Amino acid sequence: MKILIIEDEPLIARSLKKLLERKGCSVFWEANGNDAIKTIQQKKFDRIICDLMLQDISGFDVIEESKNLYKSSEISERIIIITAYSSPQVITRAEQYGCIVLSKPFDDINEAIRIFIEGAK
Repeated sequence: MKILIIEDEPLIARSLKKLLERKGCSVFWEANGNDAIKTIQQKKFDRIICDLMLQDISGFDVIEESKNLYKSSEISERIIIITAYSSPQVITRAEQYGCIVLSKPFDDINEAIRIFIEGAK
C-alpha cells in the first residue's frame, strides 16, 4: 500500500511513517499542503493521511485540489483527515467529502494505524 502523510509536525509524521512502514506500507511525507498537492499530481496513492491545519493551506484545500484527479468516491476512500481541532464544523465539512476524521492525539494508535491501512470498517 502506498501512503502519503501530509503533516507539518515532524514528530507525528515520522512516528506514523515508521509505524506504517512496519506494516509493509510504502510511505511518503510532505510537510506542507502545496508540496503535497504537487506530489499527489505526480504519484498515485492508495491512502492520503492529511492534517487539517497546515502551515500554508488547509487540508480541505488539499482535498479540493484532489478533486481534479479523483472522483468523489475515490476521495472518500483515499483521504483521511487528522486534526487536533475536530469541532462540529470540521466534522460536518469532512462528511461532505465522505472523509474519515481522526482526532489527535489518537485514542488508540493501533486502531488509527488499522484505519489508515484498511479504511473505516
